[in-house]
Amino acid sequence: MSSPVIAPSPERATSVLDAPIPTTHNAHELNPLHALHAVPARQQIRMGKAATLPEGLNRTTLAIIVVFHLGALAALFFFTWQRLLVMGVIYVLAINVGIGMCYHRLLTHRGYRVPKWLEYVMSVFATLSLEGGPIFWVSTHRLHHQLSDQEGDPHTPHEGGWWAHAGWLLFGQSLHSQTAALARYSPDLSRDRFHAWLSKYHWLPIVASGVLLFAGGWIWGGLVNGIAMVLWGGLLRVTLGLHATWLVNSATHMWGRRRFQTRDDSRNNWWVALLTGGEGWHNNHHAHPVSARHGLTWWEIDPNFWGIWLLAKLGLARKIQVAKFDRNNPKPAGL
Repeated sequence: MSSPVIAPSPERATSVLDAPIPTTHNAHELNPLHALHAVPARQQIRMGKAATLPEGLNRTTLAIIVVFHLGALAALFFFTWQRLLVMGVIYVLAINVGIGMCYHRLLTHRGYRVPKWLEYVMSVFATLSLEGGPIFWVSTHRLHHQLSDQEGDPHTPHEGGWWAHAGWLLFGQSLHSQTAALARYSPDLSRDRFHAWLSKYHWLPIVASGVLLFAGGWIWGGLVNGIAMVLWGGLLRVTLGLHATWLVNSATHMWGRRRFQTRDDSRNNWWVALLTGGEGWHNNHHAHPVSARHGLTWWEIDPNFWGIWLLAKLGLARKIQVAKFDRNNPKPAGL
């Protein structure tokens, strides 16, 4: 859910995505087709408060967010351990496997490789988060890296903490299904038929999951259980997942420690890392965006990377990029 508009954009230095990471593999191969570097300034998609606020409130997005939050509150009156377990399993698939491991570390930054069939399955899991299809999510995040904490960044706290957390979603026209407008930021995905289809119909998996939750809950517990399963496995789960993701946009650019002197305000935030499976080591990530591992010390827990490590042990992940840095003289990649 976002609200970008197309407009001229000011010139800026090369994106941090273009900076190579010191690993054993060819840095040019790992750059996502130099998607950002190849975009002329006049053709860039602009986001941020100045670009989207004048477009007005997006009532459809607001209504969806309100409905999910109300459903999340209602779910609290129907607690059972079974429903909590169902919510937890789907949450891990959607947020950890889908958003963290797939949309972010695999599709956006190409920090590792998996077979195409697995990439597609993980992408479907990601759509269960209600955060849009792969072309939209990846394009938005690549733009965030290019313009991080500058004008045009979709969610910089420079325009307000609440704006960075959720306000940026509520204004302007959504580009969720407009893959052509976003193709210049994700040409690698736009040329893939499955990713193009999933980006257009990203709502189908979450609707199907809701139907299955209701049907399964009704069969094994009656009508009330069916409704409660939708509330827990759907609305509450999505709401918690949205806020976890939004905290990476907001909190990790406001609070925490900076190991690397990057060109933005990214910070390592331990409690956001706990909530997101390791995405809170955000300063590490902005310094070494291609690294599939975000926790760079033994105490920086990174469950999303553990998932990638497990895939490697199963023979399903290869070319895993891990940042190497001098602890006594930490520098971002490319410096």
